[in-house]
Amino acid sequence: MRERALDTADEITAVTGREYAAHLALRAAARHGPTGPSTSRGTLLPALAVLTPVVAAVSAAALLLLGYTLQLAGTTGDLTPSLVTAGWVLTLVTALSTLVALAALLRTAVRERSGPPTAERVERARLSWHQALLDQALVPHLRRYVAEDPSLGTAEANPIPAHARPTDRPARWPSPRTGPHVRTE
Repeated sequence: MRERALDTADEITAVTGREYAAHLALRAAARHGPTGPSTSRGTLLPALAVLTPVVAAVSAAALLLLGYTLQLAGTTGDLTPSLVTAGWVLTLVTALSTLVALAALLRTAVRERSGPPTAERVERARLSWHQALLDQALVPHLRRYVAEDPSLGTAEANPIPAHARPTDRPARWPSPRTGPHVRTE
């Protein structure tokens, strides 16, 4: 049964791909943490999102102030209406870039609201993957295998040797906690 399970290991583990992917994603996020590569990515776009509304607002205020001052002074020519028009266009750019920056900020806040994963969350994801692997992959595989060869499911066909029974295990065998290289007496 073990050899057959190893031969079909890819099929068995493919069933729990979603749980395994979630576990890997949490584990990678926990390793990198907030100081990892994810924070250094994309530094130009956030800088533009902050600077564009500020520069556009200052420029719009300067152009509108200058254009309306020249208009009040009674200056004739094409410069005055051009300054006012440019000021209002920059005011529109300021409003739009502010909305885009706020939308990006909101999206980032929603995406990162849970913060970096804790060791407990990573462990829960690992246990969830192990449970799914057992329930959805290994047990159905073993049931199919036993259905194909019914003699495998009977105790007479596969008796457990006396030395392998857990109740008969001698005290000198290594404990699962101490590992195989340490012998306890």
